[in-house]
Amino acid sequence: MRADRPLARRLLGESVVLFRDASGDATALANRCPHRFAPLSGGNVGADGTLGCPYHGLRFDSTGRCVHNPHGDGRIPDAARVRRFPVKERDSAVWIWMGEPSLCNAAWETTARFPFLSRDENEISTGYLRSEAHYQLSADNLLDLSHFQFLHPDTLGSPAMAADPGRFEQRGDTVWSLRGTCNEILPPFVAQAFGVPPGMPVDRRLAVRWDPPGLMEITITVSPTGQDLGRISHSAHLLTPETEESTHYFFAFGVPKAVGPEAKQLVRFAVDGLMTPFAREDLPMLAAQQASLGNRDFWDALPVLLPIDGGAIRARRVMARRREQEQP
Repeated sequence: MRADRPLARRLLGESVVLFRDASGDATALANRCPHRFAPLSGGNVGADGTLGCPYHGLRFDSTGRCVHNPHGDGRIPDAARVRRFPVKERDSAVWIWMGEPSLCNAAWETTARFPFLSRDENEISTGYLRSEAHYQLSADNLLDLSHFQFLHPDTLGSPAMAADPGRFEQRGDTVWSLRGTCNEILPPFVAQAFGVPPGMPVDRRLAVRWDPPGLMEITITVSPTGQDLGRISHSAHLLTPETEESTHYFFAFGVPKAVGPEAKQLVRFAVDGLMTPFAREDLPMLAAQQASLGNRDFWDALPVLLPIDGGAIRARRVMARRREQEQP
């Protein structure tokens, strides 16, 4: 998000414009001028941190209030106001609350944290992809890493990945999907990312933590076979619904700056390397699943459940319960 121009995003089916005010703080408003409904994202951010409408030049401050009318006597109608959404910046991300404003503080307190994305102590590299699928299909995909061997055979998977049926844990509303390999020969990309010589057998442990509604951390540990110490990778995978059938997928890696100059190279290599399997293999599969489901509810389609689905099913049940609890 740049300081000198607005950014348009469709979130939960609603068009939102994000920009930075004069203090550099992030602001999110409904992306629609109340005058003639022009998208404010087509306007400009002034030196005073106000956002100008590209159609008639009305300007709005970070609260959504119109503060300048360039026409006639300059009077500003009381109704010249745009809805403002609460936002918070932390863990190298801008978080937005689109529900009842009075509930946002409680939401911030319970939202999952990703301390390895603090730029003060870590080198960070980020990636973004847009998925043509419901966000819960993307969560299913990340909670079930058994697909590595089949969907990503040349980049992320190996026959050893399918040998472990996985373990699943739930602590409150947090779901864990755990998987490991022994004596595995890593695919070249993964071996290089973890500094493993080609052909060297290793043990790989993968832990996926899911928190509602679609916030995930994947921790991967790779060590020489039979040894406890090895290299650890932390990555965040954040799913933001765009519409009922599309998702913003943000992912990021963080490595402590204390590692040295190679930290920046490591996170860039990880993000650049994952772009190919994510974009060319995961996204087409997710889009095909969504097209197959159409507008049918997931459960109405009567999915066959396998033991490998334990994490994804737990996450879906958490979300179903939370939606029911929020109903008036």
